[in-house]
Amino acid sequence: MLMLALRGVRLRWVTFAGSFVALALGVGLIAATGLALAATFDAPERGPERFAAAPVVVRADGLLRVDTPTGTRTAPLDRPGPVPPGLAARLAALGRTVEDRTFPADVVDPRARQAVDARVGHPWSVAAAAPYRLTTGRAPAAPGDVVVTTGSGGPRLRTGDRVRVRTPAGGETRTVVGTVAGRGFEDAVFFTDDEAARISPAIDALVVHADAAAVREALGPDSGTDVLTGHDRRRADPDPDRDARALVSVNALLGTAAGITLFVSAAVVASTFSYAVAQRRREFGLLRTAGATPGQIRRTVLAESVLIGVAASAAGTLFGATGAPLLVRRMTEAGLAPSWFALGDPSWPLHAAFWAGVAVATAAALVSCHRAGRTAPTEALREAAVDSRVMPVSRWVAAVLVLLLGLGLPALALATDPGDLLGRKSYVTRPMLLIVGCALLAPVLVRPVGRLLTWLPARLPGATGVLVRENTAAGVRRTAAVATPVLITVALAASLTGTVATLEEARATEARTATTADFVVTSEQDGRPLATALLERVRDIDGAVVSASRSTAVTVLEEDTALVSSKARAVDPARLADVAKPPVTAGRLADLDDGSIVVNEEWLTTRVGDRVTVWLGDGSERSLRIAAVLATGTGDNGVYVTARNAGGAEIDRIDVKVAPGGDRRAVAAALNTAAADTGTRVETPAERPAPTGPGPDARPADDPPAAAPGPDDPTRTGLRMILGIALLATGTALANTLVMATSHRGRDLAVLRLAGATVPQVLRLVVAEAVAAVGVGAVLGGLVAAVNLLVVWGALALLGVTTAVVVPWGTLGLVVAAAALLAAGSAVLPALSALRPRPVELAGSPE
Repeated sequence: MLMLALRGVRLRWVTFAGSFVALALGVGLIAATGLALAATFDAPERGPERFAAAPVVVRADGLLRVDTPTGTRTAPLDRPGPVPPGLAARLAALGRTVEDRTFPADVVDPRARQAVDARVGHPWSVAAAAPYRLTTGRAPAAPGDVVVTTGSGGPRLRTGDRVRVRTPAGGETRTVVGTVAGRGFEDAVFFTDDEAARISPAIDALVVHADAAAVREALGPDSGTDVLTGHDRRRADPDPDRDARALVSVNALLGTAAGITLFVSAAVVASTFSYAVAQRRREFGLLRTAGATPGQIRRTVLAESVLIGVAASAAGTLFGATGAPLLVRRMTEAGLAPSWFALGDPSWPLHAAFWAGVAVATAAALVSCHRAGRTAPTEALREAAVDSRVMPVSRWVAAVLVLLLGLGLPALALATDPGDLLGRKSYVTRPMLLIVGCALLAPVLVRPVGRLLTWLPARLPGATGVLVRENTAAGVRRTAAVATPVLITVALAASLTGTVATLEEARATEARTATTADFVVTSEQDGRPLATALLERVRDIDGAVVSASRSTAVTVLEEDTALVSSKARAVDPARLADVAKPPVTAGRLADLDDGSIVVNEEWLTTRVGDRVTVWLGDGSERSLRIAAVLATGTGDNGVYVTARNAGGAEIDRIDVKVAPGGDRRAVAAALNTAAADTGTRVETPAERPAPTGPGPDARPADDPPAAAPGPDDPTRTGLRMILGIALLATGTALANTLVMATSHRGRDLAVLRLAGATVPQVLRLVVAEAVAAVGVGAVLGGLVAAVNLLVVWGALALLGVTTAVVVPWGTLGLVVAAAALLAAGSAVLPALSALRPRPVELAGSPE
């Protein structure tokens, strides 16, 4: 049996070559993504950066602690407090202490009068805790002296430069008296200790040169501070969780890419194997006539497939091991992974990819060999190439079940939790069931769709249109095998890019309808507070209605078991209605006061008048009355509180509306004048790329709602990577199927030549048939994408967002055009080869 399988593979190498390439490519991509995925599990533990040379670091622990019936629950505070000055004085008795302060310090190019880059300020004495060491110049000694880090990639600063530095205390021209080499985690400006204390009086952390045990004893158990030593000092670094979040994002992206690769590879390999078996009906009929049993036929097909699977998996594993470093480098360059991300030593992804490839080939063969074993001896006498009974009962049952599942799950989600359909995990995986269902039904669907697409060409002068129409209908299996890869590609591309674009448009629509302000003033660096002096200047503008607000957070204990934090915006209730119009479903915004809160429909308690216990951003506890409830929307209709409940947050946004009778141009000019040289930007709501609401409400961290990405957003880059993988796999399958199909049509093409058709006419016919099959796949893929986009639109409508479905026509056009060009080339080349012999010889040759 093995020798027969080897001989069959050698004789039909054209048939198996495409399957080999498609499977090897799929295994290679799975191996490469698997190796990168394994690196996220075994990533090296990152050590402390800001305080790597500090013996002990003391800071506020930044944790909210709430006692519940099941134990104490903790959650990070949005606004951790500073180290109290009295505590710093007490620790000074144990040994030398160094106070650390961190505040914005943007350096402005004195020539262009534009911000060079966003930096942070520190007192010079804390530089040794990193450690930073002078490379040029001296330490700052006077209030106007600064030392800057170099090597950040911006314009190079040198000792002696006069630069303007913007801090919370205002912008001043200062002298660069020294430079230190940057350490990669921040771009810093160092001031004298007294100047840093003037700019930012609060102590953010304290370096203590004393024994850690003595420090803990001096502080006591309930001081609300952390005493950090060793690796724990990393928790005092700027954004210490950024690496963990980056690894989670990389993990999700690579896991999705590997899953889609496996799905696409399994689909195209199964389709290719099925068509290859269908083409060998006469061969199997001859074997049955010669006495072969159905079991022998099945074992032969299975042995051939396993041989191809083992060889392709081995080649793919080598390809993946070679390509993994390139993948990791590309991800770091594109910002999808942190710069330090690198491959580790695990080899299990290679083993998993190899056996996954063998399993895919074996599974595809098991489905195909069942049909091969049912071939009757009379199939050897068949002369017509018309496909009959292309859908066995088992395939009908599987197709109907998968389609019911693909339609039923979204319907259930729409009825119970529409917001779940907007998560990335959902809209990336949801199309797969519908794709599988349509692919299973492809042999039934291609005939009516093909007749529809070729209806007009068949009525044009000439025989080409009629031949394309009839050949498409007669060769159902061939058309389905070509259409299936296109169906998969178009459905994935349109569903993913269309969903992201629709969600982006929904957020923009929600933002436009939720604000009535004419101008929005925010910091050039997102999240930074605005200067108090700027607010005063804006309030003095004639004809302007001004509303200042703060970004903060509130935390609630749900069901006495879990602390759930929600983004919030602290506003002035008297001015909120002048500049905003959020979607209120119950209550009134006018009822918001210092003793109340506005929540959204995702909260467990949503009845107006009920009281909820919340913890503010600084950890203080409040019992607030629900004044109003907002629609959930895309997740940006969060919580509103008053400034008294801001939890220590500073003003970071100013909404400005032109008063009735005011001059819009004059207000705009006055705003731009007030904001000049303050590091702020003045925009209209239409110019703002981000939503205006308080921010996405509480959601699982591993499945955030789709954000409104920009052209270089990692979400879009990752999406392009996933679609590129799918295009590569399906393009290989498309080319293989057409090469295989056209190579077996030598006698058909010869008959056309004998009937009087010229070589160019035959080639045009072959190209037209290939393009028609691509069109059939594009239509079926478009239908799948339409269903998915309608599900997204329905979920948004149920969440209170009215928006249009964004169809990615440009992406669809590129995908279909690329598939058509590839199909045409893959059909013409084997057709030219088949037309080389004389038609008489070719017509009389055996299959």
